[in-house]
Amino acid sequence: MIRSMTGFGDASSNDSGSVYAVEVRSVNNKFLKTSIRIPDRLASLEPEIEQIVRKMVSRGSVTVTVNCTETDEGAAQEINGAALRKYAQQIADSIGAPVDSISVAELVNLPGVLCPPSEESSRLGRARKAVRPLIELALEHLVAMRTREGIALHDDLAGHLDFISERLEQIAQIAPKVIADYEARLKSRMESLISDAGTDIDQPDLIREIAVYAEKTDIAEEIARLGEHLIHFKDLLGDDGTRPIGRTMDFLAQELLREANTIASKSPDAKMSRMIVEIKGAIDRIKEQVQNAE
Repeated sequence: MIRSMTGFGDASSNDSGSVYAVEVRSVNNKFLKTSIRIPDRLASLEPEIEQIVRKMVSRGSVTVTVNCTETDEGAAQEINGAALRKYAQQIADSIGAPVDSISVAELVNLPGVLCPPSEESSRLGRARKAVRPLIELALEHLVAMRTREGIALHDDLAGHLDFISERLEQIAQIAPKVIADYEARLKSRMESLISDAGTDIDQPDLIREIAVYAEKTDIAEEIARLGEHLIHFKDLLGDDGTRPIGRTMDFLAQELLREANTIASKSPDAKMSRMIVEIKGAIDRIKEQVQNAE
């Protein structure tokens, strides 16, 4: 089943005083583009997260946001007392003020004053274990939403394809009559002119003129090719969804429009021209819709 490229998925968990939340959003893109927003201390997970995304998503601009909130006292950074006293003494000496007059709030942001908690390595290990399944779950939710939107996209595209098939069949039925009507009109005009001149119709000239007209307005090949493209498009709509088909559909939509334009340029009949305009309108809507197909 065809899938849309727009979607959203999220997942969260609470583990040993740490709350992890993952959000995944995707929008249209010609290729797969991944943007990962993650806390600095978990930056080493980026390559692994991107690999998971590429395994589950083929096309689209995907943004993964990971948040980690520490809720227990173990998350507090440790203060380097020696560095804090050294900074305070140096500032006091430089401005000629007592040490106890120096604001601690201004000192704690200086390099080396705040240090990672002693259990930082174990906390990072727990974070890595917690985030991976959340990424996978959020992506599953994203794919499920893209699949639901894909159902509506499938139905819309199928409706346009059926409409084009119906109009193409009508054009195929009308086309031979157009040549026959031209032959009758040409023969009538020639008979009228010749009767005034008092001579007979030159049958070879008449046949040659009709043959030239028939060749210029022959759209049998274009109708056949357009029909084959429609069959191919419908086959793609019935795909099992294991491979990206959006770009193939985009190419096919361009081919549909190319054949429709050729038929329009060869069609001298007003009724056929109206139907070709309707076909081109449906193809334009298809071209818009396939931009959102994965």
